[in-house]
Amino acid sequence: MNWKVVLAVLTGNVVFMASSYTMLIPFLPMYLTHELGVSPEHVNLWSGAVFSASFIVSAIMAPIWGRLADTRGKRLMAIRASLLLSVSYFLGGIVSSPAELVGMRIFQGFAAGLWPMDLAIMTMYAPPDKLGICLGIMQSAMTAGGVIGPLLGGVLAEAFGMRASFFVASAALMLNCVVFIFVIKEPPKPVRSSSNDDKKTAPGAFSLLKVPVLRTLLLASATMQMVILILQPIMTTYITALAGDLPNIIFVSGLIFSLGGFAGVVAAPAWGWFGQHKGYLRAALTAIPLAGVGLVVQGSVSDLHIYAAMQFVCGLFFCGVHPSLNALLAKNTDASVKGSIFGLMFAAQQIGSILGPVLGGTVATFLGMKYVFYAAALVLLALTIFLRARKKIIE
Repeated sequence: MNWKVVLAVLTGNVVFMASSYTMLIPFLPMYLTHELGVSPEHVNLWSGAVFSASFIVSAIMAPIWGRLADTRGKRLMAIRASLLLSVSYFLGGIVSSPAELVGMRIFQGFAAGLWPMDLAIMTMYAPPDKLGICLGIMQSAMTAGGVIGPLLGGVLAEAFGMRASFFVASAALMLNCVVFIFVIKEPPKPVRSSSNDDKKTAPGAFSLLKVPVLRTLLLASATMQMVILILQPIMTTYITALAGDLPNIIFVSGLIFSLGGFAGVVAAPAWGWFGQHKGYLRAALTAIPLAGVGLVVQGSVSDLHIYAAMQFVCGLFFCGVHPSLNALLAKNTDASVKGSIFGLMFAAQQIGSILGPVLGGTVATFLGMKYVFYAAALVLLALTIFLRARKKIIE
């Protein structure tokens, strides 16, 4: 297949996948109270269980699915993930108790793995000189889905009830499944290289986690995901505190929250180009500290307009990190184990997704909400120093 066709199809796939997820996740606490009868005093407990159930299971299963992708086919694993995720969303729309919703999220964690398969397939089709821009475009699509999802979910919930969002998400994932069956072809089998480049892993040579460069990049990916999600527990509350008695606070909070996503849609392809021409590690080492500076400013201002502007600015920098790390993973991995390495990447990010809200909530509880921004910036500073120290290993 032509790589441009693959990029176009997978970009649409990612938009459907991301928007299906984000049209539901922000509204799960409301779903628990309005549809499943959970009392206000218990909603936080059930929300925590619903959120974390999927992350834990998918972190365990992602490396397994990745290994099967290398042995059975990446397209087959993408079909599997699309189909099972479609079923999971349908089940979410018919549950009648919070326990059943937790069970649905556990099954969803078992089904997950579409994003790493999209990445693995794209890295095998993309020409080496186009890898950065391809991953940048896919990251932009992921971010665009993250912006579209909550807006669409809110409209559907208002017009048809919250269960309708689950059924629409199920239909979108089923469409993805059909596209993989009839349009996308399995990437060609890799030609075994005779190169003695010891930075690239050979199939079955040893555990991928024992390779220093891969271990470094996976740790960086988990850390970045932790920082991205560290603000989730306090974002709406913090915006409300800055806004005061502003009317339509829910709409304003959603709009400000989305500004980072809008910035990511614009900037992610540019970061891909930057990495392609200046080096992916350099791109990451530029974006990470700049994002940290933006977070410090966000935590220091008391004006809502400046905070909103910095939300957009931070989005410009955050979107440059994951595509750069993914490109470095692809460059340092043999083609025959790309499914495994992107499965491990997804597992690392899921671990970061668990740790981020926990750390953010803890810091906000004991030190105050603004210190969550400073803690996140401190983590980014430490990550920058760590990656600079490992520069020779990565490059």
